[in-house]
Amino acid sequence: MAMTPHVLIVAGSDSSGGAGIARDIETVSAFGLRSCLAVTAVTVQTHTAVERVEQMPPELIAAQMHAAFAANQVAAVKIGVLGTAAAIRTASSVLARNRQVPVVLDPVLASSSGGALLEEDAIDALRRDLIPACHLVTPNLLELAALTGSALALDEEAACQQGKQLSNTARTAVLVKGGHAQGSQAVDLLIPSDGPATRFGLARLQHGVRGTGCMLSSAIAASLALSISLEDSVRRAKRYVFEIIAQLQ
Repeated sequence: MAMTPHVLIVAGSDSSGGAGIARDIETVSAFGLRSCLAVTAVTVQTHTAVERVEQMPPELIAAQMHAAFAANQVAAVKIGVLGTAAAIRTASSVLARNRQVPVVLDPVLASSSGGALLEEDAIDALRRDLIPACHLVTPNLLELAALTGSALALDEEAACQQGKQLSNTARTAVLVKGGHAQGSQAVDLLIPSDGPATRFGLARLQHGVRGTGCMLSSAIAASLALSISLEDSVRRAKRYVFEIIAQLQ
């Protein structure tokens, strides 16, 4: 088992099962891979509200990550909730020792129900310490605005400009998720640090599903772990999430 490719999931729990680690493990398994874990936060939440959040101590997060790398063939890392600046800095230091492994960051600032999951003073640490250590960061439009210090992008051109700003600053690829935008298509924009954007569009489905960001980032990480290119990993992941939501229509 130790020699089977694993995806290391660094994220928080969700007692409702709608998002977080539960969704991550489910998704990685769907791509035929195994997961190992570093729990960053324990949350008490339903599908409509976050009732309590307990952040794990940074040294405990680091110890879990080190153990996962020591025990398994970690072929990719997916990072979700890292709620404090100290946790972000600590996780970044572990990643610095494992630079050969691609890292996908879903920069979770709040839950789908609106509860804050990242402390305000941690956004600078996210930008400065963690995002540059990642292969890909996957903000939605609200997260992108916060990370770039900009107003919410109201159209695809503005979203692309903000994505390029983040990509150029961090020197990493950015996938701008268009789920919060308007229009008949849900368009995601893959913006590399050194080239033009690639547009991924599928029909916008109306059924609201929690944990789609978790699913998308975990699916991308799983494909990267299988040595699939970044562009094809995004394409496969977006199709996977689309099919999950379509089943609920």
